[in-house]
Amino acid sequence: MKIKKKYFVLGFYLLLLMLPIYWMLNMSLRTNADILGHFALYPSEPTLANYMKIFGDPSWYSGYINSIIYVSINTAISLFTALPAAYAFSRYRFIGDKHVFFWLLTNRMAPPAVFLLPFFQLYSTFGLIDTHIAVALAHCLFNVPLAVWILEGFMSGVPKEIDETAFIDGYSFPRFFLTVFIPLIRAGIGVTAFFCFMFSWVELLLARTLTTTNAKPIAAIMTRTVSASGLDWGLLAAAGILTIVPGALVIWFVRNHLAKGFALGRV
Repeated sequence: MKIKKKYFVLGFYLLLLMLPIYWMLNMSLRTNADILGHFALYPSEPTLANYMKIFGDPSWYSGYINSIIYVSINTAISLFTALPAAYAFSRYRFIGDKHVFFWLLTNRMAPPAVFLLPFFQLYSTFGLIDTHIAVALAHCLFNVPLAVWILEGFMSGVPKEIDETAFIDGYSFPRFFLTVFIPLIRAGIGVTAFFCFMFSWVELLLARTLTTTNAKPIAAIMTRTVSASGLDWGLLAAAGILTIVPGALVIWFVRNHLAKGFALGRV
């Protein structure tokens, strides 16, 4: 009886989680007039017109490409920067190490609006406005501290004797770090990559302000559905469904690392 009740509660919880996604999918398969005309639990005359409009308009699908480009760049830079930094925090003790570590986390706590004007002025000076690297570097301000914090927890769980044994066996530090140490924390790297990707993917303020045309992200393009006649709900829902797809794919590919990471790491 208790098992049936447990599964019932779990099923009800999953239903509540999936209900918004289902409703967005329902709206994406209906015209705007149909959505505003009457309430329906499912589309009586489903249509792919909203999706065809997105794939048929270069400004729409280029937004997805732009988002994927700068998010991928940001994830790579964040991991490349955070791995040696996290190793230093986990293996060495130096004056002010705890203060520096806390200072890194305060950057993650600060709202993006605080850094918006300095970023805009800096990138305008160097001609980086409306480029993918501009958004990728701006997101590093928040993702690098997060990556250092997560990876440091995983690295601290690896015994230091492994480092000492590898150095005794004649391993250089780069060889040890790449061939021995990184495979030991691959679950942590998977978790870190997931969070960096998702936080960069959903961020709107910096991405919208630092881009104009060529590198405009999909989140900013979705605001174009607002017009004098109101919101195009069907088009907005279709864009929302397509926006979920990259995140779902990332979760699928790192699902094994996520399970281990949530069990072992600092998440």
